[in-house]
Amino acid sequence: MKREELVEYLEGLLQPAKFRDYCPNGLQVEGRTEIVRVVAGVTASQALLDAAVARGADAVLVHHGYFWKGEDGRVTGIRRQRLKTLLAHDINLIAYHLPLDAHPELGNNAQLASRLDWQSDGRFGEQDIAWLGQAAAPTTAGRLAEQIAIGLARQPLLIGDPERPVHRLGWCTGGAQGYFEQAIALGVDAFISGEISEQTVHLARESGVAYLACGHHATERYGVAALAAHLAAQCGLQCEFVDVDNPV
Repeated sequence: MKREELVEYLEGLLQPAKFRDYCPNGLQVEGRTEIVRVVAGVTASQALLDAAVARGADAVLVHHGYFWKGEDGRVTGIRRQRLKTLLAHDINLIAYHLPLDAHPELGNNAQLASRLDWQSDGRFGEQDIAWLGQAAAPTTAGRLAEQIAIGLARQPLLIGDPERPVHRLGWCTGGAQGYFEQAIALGVDAFISGEISEQTVHLARESGVAYLACGHHATERYGVAALAAHLAAQCGLQCEFVDVDNPV
């Protein structure tokens, strides 16, 4: 598949022009024209790039790419080594951030809900990134934490009463603790995200709404993996998701 054809397909699928994002979406580093083999991962770390080189990849597809707003743009140190790896091996880097969070089927929030058997019935937050819904059956905050631990193979941090009945859920993968206050106002019994901040603990304690911090990486493994599987099925590409371990 031609590089331009792949990018055009992804643009149509994920519609990045609809989002005000913190980084450029789409092709970030240009490599070879023909793409057959794609390595996908959460973050374009050196470990993922090395895995792509070892597998003879033509493109790396990630959720967290490069060139974030506000970061130092000088090509030195770690940034130089990453770019050197891509350019030396003629590998394309393709990244989709908010568009992959928000996609109704392949996105991180959709895939997290699918994995944990949650039913979505609404959106909220900036650009409707965060989701609302409920678990498949009545539960408590403690049992919800147990379900998440099994589903993500990672023990979440629960702030709140484990015995609190949970009917209404809010969730947003990654670093979305800033949406917690909005979720409280919308009447959720529990909010699930990847990260947690100091003030999040006080909001949970004072509101009585349970907060579950499940890991930024742990909650965002599934969108890019689903996107890679979609490309394999729809475009005939050889796609492999490589899960670079990250405890955060």
